[in-house]
Amino acid sequence: MRVLDVYSRHGCHLCEVLVDQLLDLVQGQADVVVHDVDSCDDWRAKYGLRVPVVEYRGSQLCEFTLDRRVVMAALAANG
Repeated sequence: MRVLDVYSRHGCHLCEVLVDQLLDLVQGQADVVVHDVDSCDDWRAKYGLRVPVVEYRGSQLCEFTLDRRVVMAALAANG
């Protein structure tokens, strides 16, 4: 199964909204793994306040809000 990584932060409303929307969008097409940026110094340094971020196979797809078109195109292209 394909995996979308979401870099998030506990208590972040934007993060919660994006994850809910992403789960609905990719249901049955990809797994969604949520990473707490505050649990890893490297992630905290890389993302800082730029959360949520969605990545697929190491490439950033969207930041702050879900770009449905970009996510679906990435999944289709890398099926």
